Amino acid sequence: MTVHLEVAEGVGTLRLDRPPMNALDVATQDRLKELAEEATRREDVRAVVIYGGERVFAAGADIKEMQAMDHTAMVLRARALQDSFTAVARIPKPVVAAVTGYALGGGCELALCADYRIAGENAKLGQPEILLGLIPGAGGTQRLTRLIGPSKAKDLIFTGRQVRADEALALGLVDRVVPADEVYTQAHAWAAKLAQGPALALRAAKESVDTGLETDIDTGLAVERNWFAGLFATEDRERGMRSFVEEGPGKAKFL
Repeated sequence: MTVHLEVAEGVGTLRLDRPPMNALDVATQDRLKELAEEATRREDVRAVVIYGGERVFAAGADIKEMQAMDHTAMVLRARALQDSFTAVARIPKPVVAAVTGYALGGGCELALCADYRIAGENAKLGQPEILLGLIPGAGGTQRLTRLIGPSKAKDLIFTGRQVRADEALALGLVDRVVPADEVYTQAHAWAAKLAQGPALALRAAKESVDTGLETDIDTGLAVERNWFAGLFATEDRERGMRSFVEEGPGKAKFL
């Protein structure tokens, strides 16, 4: 299998495993969707790390496979390609991308599906599809623009240039830069901390933010309002407020 789901301490690691560069061929895309949906369903998975290994996150699509596809083949495949990435983006739990080495093309688009991105000092990110006479097709034109703004996104998409970790941090493309050998450890620690939080409230927060980015403010406020009121019916809300009153803030245990 080219993608694995490993679970420890409430954290599910979606591990890409297609050496040497984790090229995202059709089989890998389909497996990624399957395991993202499994991570969504499993109650023992409360947060997720996406990881490609110590040397590379994912260097992009399998170009040799794509070269053999004509227009008709890609018309039939393009939706499945996007659906595999959307399945990751819609995991209703905190998701962090642990980025080492290259995260290019589809690899960068996969990192964009996470809620938070921790990059190694050796990371290089970019959307080089324009150099192939193409545009990003797995969400890059949409998620990158929402993350860093249209002009910065267009710079990366129009030129196809790669950015190192320090520039990616300045652009807002990644959220933290650490030594390469600490990327997974720090990503897992971030996820493990959130895995101890109130699962339904975290889901509500993620859905409210993501929906708000995709719609008008009135609709976003309605989603927020409904979730906010609905959480008053949960045991976690009772536990959190009781702990606050009796012990002070930040001491509630939700597991």
